[in-house]
Amino acid sequence: MKMHETSTDPTVHTAKLREEMRALITHLRHDIAQVNEPRAQALFETSAEVLEGLVKAYDDYDRGRETAFRR
Repeated sequence: MKMHETSTDPTVHTAKLREEMRALITHLRHDIAQVNEPRAQALFETSAEVLEGLVKAYDDYDRGRETAFRR
């Protein structure tokens, strides 16, 4: 996080973290085209996919989709 959030509302924090993860996903996907080394490309793609899973988990939390996340 670039700035420290003082809110006690967890959705404020999840929204900010989700935004930062999406920016990192974009960065990783951009870098895949910038490097010619297949192992690095695979690492960047795998990292982007893992972060996409985390973004989905944050979405599920905010929407209460998973049993563990229901309010």
